[in-house]
Amino acid sequence: MDDLDDRDDRDDVDRRLDMDHRRDAHGLGEDVDRRLLAALHECGTEHPRVAAVARALSWSGEHGALWLAAGLTGAAVDRERRAAWLRATALTTTAHLASMGVKRIVRRPRPAHLVPLARTAGRHSFPSSHASSSAAAAVAFGALGAYVATPVAAAMCLSRLVVGVHYPSDVAAGAALGALTARLGARWIGGGHG
Repeated sequence: MDDLDDRDDRDDVDRRLDMDHRRDAHGLGEDVDRRLLAALHECGTEHPRVAAVARALSWSGEHGALWLAAGLTGAAVDRERRAAWLRATALTTTAHLASMGVKRIVRRPRPAHLVPLARTAGRHSFPSSHASSSAAAAVAFGALGAYVATPVAAAMCLSRLVVGVHYPSDVAAGAALGALTARLGARWIGGGHG
């Protein structure tokens, strides 16, 4: 009987250690998230020009406005591929809407340990809708040869960290969601079906 009790005690200790390890790993991820955000936000607080560019990018990306305008401009200018541009723009908008839906479910608050350098349209942080629409635009518009979308999308994603309104994990998740959305629709962009 003592052997069974000892085994039960060891199992309890192993379970507690496993739970502590998981909690520590989660805490480590949050700590890295906070530290990366603080370092990037500091770039904006110490360099007014960096802050100004980050604010401008954040403002232009609100509700995917920059990408909507870029897609509609592409459709107007590139008449031969107008339908493809409109489908690419629709995918970018879909990625943005999907991220807003995830935000309503997750409800992660925005970083509270920093003073933001820009206003936001909402209070929830995960995932970044700016990153979702930007990554979707980089993939979708890139498929149409508008490769400039990729560095602009990267700058847009970075701007959300510099202004201090998203954790890096918010931006990474948003970018992954946007890229996946556009990638899944890539055949639709080119062929009009799929």
